[in-house]
Amino acid sequence: MGFILDGLDTEAYDRSYSDRELLRRIISYFRPYTPQMIVVALMLMLNSAAGTGGPILISKGIDLVAGKPSLRAILLLATGVLLLGVAAWVFNYVRQMLSARVVGDVVLKLREDVFNATIHHDLSFYDEHPSGKIVSRITSDTQDFSTVVTLIMDLLSQVLLVAILSAWLFAINVWLTVLLLCMTPIAVAIALSFRRIARRVTQHARRVTAKINAQIQESISGIMVAKSFRQEQAIYDTFAANNRQAYQVGLRRGLTLNTIFPVMGLASGLGVALLVYAGGLATRDGTVSPGDWYLFMQAVGFYWWPLMNIASFWSQFQDGLSAAERVFALIDAEPKVRQVAAEPVEADGHSSLQGGIEFRNLTFAYTNNEVVLPDFTLRIRPRETLALVGHTGAGKTSVARLIARFYEFQGGQLLVDGRDIRRLDLNQYRQHIGLVPQEPFLFSGTVRDNIRYARPEASDEEVLDAALRISGGDWLADLPQGLDTDVGERGASLSMGQRQLVALARVLIKNPTIFILDEATASVDPFTEAQIQEGLETIMSDRTAIIIAHRLSTVKRADRIIVMDHGRIIEEGTHDELLAQGGHYAELYNTYFRHQSLEHIEGFGREKAQEYAELAVLLPRETESGILSPSAVGYRPSDEPSVTKGAKP
Repeated sequence: MGFILDGLDTEAYDRSYSDRELLRRIISYFRPYTPQMIVVALMLMLNSAAGTGGPILISKGIDLVAGKPSLRAILLLATGVLLLGVAAWVFNYVRQMLSARVVGDVVLKLREDVFNATIHHDLSFYDEHPSGKIVSRITSDTQDFSTVVTLIMDLLSQVLLVAILSAWLFAINVWLTVLLLCMTPIAVAIALSFRRIARRVTQHARRVTAKINAQIQESISGIMVAKSFRQEQAIYDTFAANNRQAYQVGLRRGLTLNTIFPVMGLASGLGVALLVYAGGLATRDGTVSPGDWYLFMQAVGFYWWPLMNIASFWSQFQDGLSAAERVFALIDAEPKVRQVAAEPVEADGHSSLQGGIEFRNLTFAYTNNEVVLPDFTLRIRPRETLALVGHTGAGKTSVARLIARFYEFQGGQLLVDGRDIRRLDLNQYRQHIGLVPQEPFLFSGTVRDNIRYARPEASDEEVLDAALRISGGDWLADLPQGLDTDVGERGASLSMGQRQLVALARVLIKNPTIFILDEATASVDPFTEAQIQEGLETIMSDRTAIIIAHRLSTVKRADRIIVMDHGRIIEEGTHDELLAQGGHYAELYNTYFRHQSLEHIEGFGREKAQEYAELAVLLPRETESGILSPSAVGYRPSDEPSVTKGAKP
């Protein structure tokens, strides 16, 4: 059945823990609740004592019945059994209430720990591992972790009951008690023999669940793309295949875990038969009374019941251990971005960061087989605006991500104001980084909430001021409720241009020392592009700015342009200097940037006007109004270039 497990490999950060280590980690979470657990243990003992007292009283009652007891004796016996039953219920209720609260608190703390560990992983962690599988560990696995504790408490209760009952049985008949105790190792051996295989099949079940969660999340996130290419059926087919795999894994798990129950039942039946025979002989000989024989038969059930519990609830028990193992593996995953120190960036509450950045012979690779930046050297002056240009895959975005300390480099140095970036307090350092990615991400809530996200303590007046400083605030008029407009999931209620304007305002309210922009204005209309450019001018003023440039207007405003190719700097200088060199930048300009220039747009317009005039003479076809139809001469409005705000007609 190996094919069933295809695609269920462990994650790179997964590791195996022994049962002892898992239980030690679990107990460490319960240590702060020691007083409550002591009360729970006391309730367990009292509940077990009350539960044991019932069969003992009943056994005495059987002996009394044989001797024709008085009505008062029978009434006292019945009252005693009733009171023991009520006491057992009360003790069990208190135990369940306290243990449920403690388990809830422990699960809460565990979920906080695993989520905290997750959000502090570097971006390479999320590049390697699907988010759906991570979500599955944080939600489902932490909840299933609690089943281990609940089952352990239930088993402890019954083990205590067995211990108390054993002491009583030894006082009645040593030989029968020894015979009963001899059955216990057999039952334990049977139960534990399924331990390894049960753990393995439950791990596979959890992995296939995580796989399905990841696929569902990806499908929903990309549903627009799927619908645009009419791939709904392909998505469903993938889900159906994963679902069938989950069925096969679940079936295998069910067959494995359910096998133990009949085996335990068979062993229990043999034990009962043996004790019935031995007890019957002892009763016939008069060495054991009928009531004591009944008590011994009850003891068989008490001895086997905890082990039968393990058998019937083994799947939950292993689910809990497997869940704990997966959660602890996520917590213990080693981060790739490691700070060797935590030197403060701020002094007396004020930033001492100037924004000077230097790459010294730096080597960076996302994987071992792909070096993105080989021996990269670059110096960026404080408050300099630097534009990075180059073909896709040149390494532009990698430079920006390294400055933000999202990834770990493998060789060389990256200095900020002459200090090794690996020695800075990372939380303080990132407070002075402002990043606008190519596709800005907005959280559910209002525009105001998303601008304030960069500085939660900011007042409404400060949020409004930041919004008004982006293009004079003209863009707010296009929002239905202004700053209180709901952005929807991932900003779906806003256009791409509006999302970028919100992202710019979010950076502006943060007032960073270093600004990083992966510019993407090609997908917005000319008017919105002009608003974004005005916002960029505001943000880039008096701070270090690293721009991954896609628009000519941004490139020309840069103090220096760096031309990259395959992770290396091949040219640098101003726009005019690089054009004069006639090198790679000039080629990029003619290929990507030239059509955005005002000269090109005006020339294009004059050329089309001349063609129109010539065709009007050669083709004297008129419309009913006497005006030549543009379509008659093959002229289409789509031929006109887009004109940015401020361009001459």
